[in-house]
Amino acid sequence: MDWKQIAAGIPEYEHFRTVDEMRTTTAQLHAEFPGITRLRVVGETRQKEPIELLSIHHGENSPNAFLFGAPHPNEPIGCMTIEFLSRRLCEDENLRNQLNYNWHFIPCIDADHMRLNEGWFRGPFDLRNYHRNFYRPRSNEQVEWSFPVQYKTLTFDQPLSETQALIRCIDELKPRFMFSLHNSESGAVYYHLSDESPPLYPLLRDIPSWFGLQLDMRSAELPYTLELSPGIFKHHTVHQMYDFFAAQSAEDPALKIQQGASSFEYAQRYGTKSIIVELPYWDDPRVSDLSETPLTRQEAVLEAAHRSLATGEWLSAQWERTSPFLQLDTPFHRATADSVHSKNKWASGRISWINEHPDREQPATTADAFASQISQRSLDQRAVAMWLRALEAEIAAGNPHSSLLAAHSLAEQEFNKRADELDELTHYRIVPIRDLVGVQVCAGLAAANEWQVS
Repeated sequence: MDWKQIAAGIPEYEHFRTVDEMRTTTAQLHAEFPGITRLRVVGETRQKEPIELLSIHHGENSPNAFLFGAPHPNEPIGCMTIEFLSRRLCEDENLRNQLNYNWHFIPCIDADHMRLNEGWFRGPFDLRNYHRNFYRPRSNEQVEWSFPVQYKTLTFDQPLSETQALIRCIDELKPRFMFSLHNSESGAVYYHLSDESPPLYPLLRDIPSWFGLQLDMRSAELPYTLELSPGIFKHHTVHQMYDFFAAQSAEDPALKIQQGASSFEYAQRYGTKSIIVELPYWDDPRVSDLSETPLTRQEAVLEAAHRSLATGEWLSAQWERTSPFLQLDTPFHRATADSVHSKNKWASGRISWINEHPDREQPATTADAFASQISQRSLDQRAVAMWLRALEAEIAAGNPHSSLLAAHSLAEQEFNKRADELDELTHYRIVPIRDLVGVQVCAGLAAANEWQVS
């Protein structure tokens, strides 16, 4: 099948769709194609907004494909992918016949929290504006990571209302193919697959180049992630996370894991195969540079871990000084509290891991150094930005305590200092939204086609 030809029809996009805009375009598509589409409510968000499932019928005996956008609310690329792909499938009967699936789409599964990111959806598309308007929930409020799980001492049995909607869809559809539409932030393209699938690897490695993007050649982002091929990894599980923490200390790992399983883990009971395509808003040539640096792998990892610890210590000090005067239970408040807890937990785990790693003395590549020096700074800036927004929410609600005003001034200074550092260290290109959609569409359809009969 000619995936490039399909991608050629992707239009240019000037901005990301808001939640309300997505609702409008979905309703319009259903109105245009009432004979093959069905639009129904399958749940509601925590703020009582309806969660809609758009289905495109092909045949009673055709397997189901299930796609959902915004599994994390700072990841809107997949929402645009669904908008393009759902319309293309409605308009192209030949494509529907070739793929032979019934298609099911939730354009935005975490609408409540996506609204908290809409401040950067129309640009400017730079790191400073992105971080200043950034929001990502704490671990146990993330739709993707709140599926029920029981493993050793870990029990998570309180899925969010949005996750409950996904569970109902997965249980009903028993999809052969599932596409949780994530994306990363800066760097290049990489993949996570639920199953080993060697025939797919050459194509997945090639697709980014069709759109002027690179394959991410950094080491796996998590210590327990299995690399299947360069830039292609096997989905990690909460079981692996548990076992990783168990190997690092005698403390009960369940105390460190404030989340459940993922959608892919839950869907495995139906033999579902799934793909995640991680791709960046900004790319940088260093993410594919395998030249050796003067740093060892251990030094690169430790540099990032200690930077994360320092951020955690700064946040913790601000939190302890100011939290007695916070009155609101806002998402930003909860996300900051989670960052205070998780920064130390995760950084300490990585330090223990790399200090015992057999390849710790090997030279770090430029790609690995980029991950330590740039990517970690961006992750830390996200935490600082959400603390700043937590303070702003309090002040805007009429809480003018002098400690909050002083903390806000300090947080703003810290945010701007870190933003300046990132501006100096990064040499990124803003990737056109059209190209990002193109990679997700082509990789997703290639996987769906490969797994249709496997």
